[in-house]
Amino acid sequence: MQAGVLGPSDKLTEDERIELLRGLDSEFAVMKVPLARSKKPLEFFVDGTFNRKYWEEAFRAYGPAARAGEQIRITKVTFEGDRMLFDINGGITSGVHWYDRIQTGMGGASTTQTQQQTQIDNGGVVGSSSPTLGTYIVVVFRKPMEGLNSAAVKKMLEPIMTFDQHSAATIYTETLSPEMQQALADKRPIVGMTRDQVRLVMGGAPDQHGRETTKDGLETEYWIYGKPPGKISFVTFANSKVIKVKDEYAGLGGDVVQR
Repeated sequence: MQAGVLGPSDKLTEDERIELLRGLDSEFAVMKVPLARSKKPLEFFVDGTFNRKYWEEAFRAYGPAARAGEQIRITKVTFEGDRMLFDINGGITSGVHWYDRIQTGMGGASTTQTQQQTQIDNGGVVGSSSPTLGTYIVVVFRKPMEGLNSAAVKKMLEPIMTFDQHSAATIYTETLSPEMQQALADKRPIVGMTRDQVRLVMGGAPDQHGRETTKDGLETEYWIYGKPPGKISFVTFANSKVIKVKDEYAGLGGDVVQR
């Protein structure tokens, strides 16, 4: 028998298995650390340790299944002796991107951060017709799994992910530069922000938007927040990033004063 493998018996009762599957399968979580796409399951031990260097090297070599602050979904749970295997975002051959929305609350307002689906090739799946956006995590117990429930497993995983969706915004901001963090705290758009970041700080989609091409051929998109009377913010994007922010103030008659 292979070392560390307990054979077909993992010491779980049928009721414990059912509870674990109900509590973990299809659950969403937010990563605290970068998560690589990898055909070989990324090991995580129940004492909270994992090979951080290997995880980082796999992330650089094969690309992201999720970055820190992004949402993932456990799409399958498998019991393997003294191990519990999680398929994340459908596993390595999936073309489905589960973390397309993160519900967050900042300043009392609920906002939605939309993650754009990307198609990325994985070095381990040559010639695949579908993008490979998922990965695998194996939780290693090194002893029989018995008396275990889903709440205990979620607590074990706290060093690498959180199942508390309210903390998503906090984790996300920790990955940003100090200047960007301050702009998010002040709820103001700045040059260099992405569309998702602008939605986050402005509380949602713009009141108006459009596209135009500058004299030198640069294609831009403009978002307008606010209506007269009051403050109106003009946010201009090029190549998916903010290149200009301008605030103006309109009176009751619609007259605009730049400040």
